[in-house]
Amino acid sequence: MSLREVDLDPTSAAEVRACAHAMADAARAVILPLFRMGLASDNKDADGFDPVTEADRAAEQAMRAVLADRRPLDGIFGEEFGISDGTSGLQWVLDPIDGTRGFISGTPTWGVLISLRDARGPVYGIIDQPYIGERFEGGFGQADMVGPLGARGLATSRVEDLAEATILTTFPEVGSAREGAAFHAVARGCKLTRYGMDCYGYALLAAGQVELVIEAGLSAYDIQAPISVVQAAGGIVTNWGGGPAHEGGQVIAAANASIHAQALEILARH
Repeated sequence: MSLREVDLDPTSAAEVRACAHAMADAARAVILPLFRMGLASDNKDADGFDPVTEADRAAEQAMRAVLADRRPLDGIFGEEFGISDGTSGLQWVLDPIDGTRGFISGTPTWGVLISLRDARGPVYGIIDQPYIGERFEGGFGQADMVGPLGARGLATSRVEDLAEATILTTFPEVGSAREGAAFHAVARGCKLTRYGMDCYGYALLAAGQVELVIEAGLSAYDIQAPISVVQAAGGIVTNWGGGPAHEGGQVIAAANASIHAQALEILARH
């Protein structure tokens, strides 16, 4: 499809938000009955392990059904069922379960990622964690979360010294050997390093709990929703060179400009 710049008025933005929440609700409804039920997985990577389950496929189908009913002119890019063209100039980017490895292991750090983009990149996103019942939203003037303890606004950490920062990533090896070395160089300068977070790491960054997430080898559907949520909360998301990250690859998400600059400087040396 051909993406173009689309400026949504408040009524259209409200319709987009309502549709996104309906998709997140639909995904929750089909995923939760399958979580921690010993679900079998297929491997999508002949040279490694990239699992997909019935829950991944069912969740994307449920979200696509919502779009067919509510916004049939928009395009779709989903991890499991690819691209469906649209005519509105907008495209929904869907990852029905980001962190399927965590999902099949029973950990609660996977999530449903929903994002809307135009030619400029992502303009709105949701990170939803169905089991915990937390939903993080960013875009169109929103930077909010709702969970078991109620609703509140999102704001990134004000910690500006890398030595006081907490850094997250999903895999200890990060990517290639060189990428891993670069990540660990940054991590050595931080106060605390944690692994295995998947998309939940970006939610924690947006909520002000941590200061850095650095990853490599991401796809567009892995990062577009987190970009929207983190940026709406006041954070910065770029590639390792400081450029746009919405197509994936090497990604650094930081709570503020100071932490971002310090981490980028170390990455650049490696």
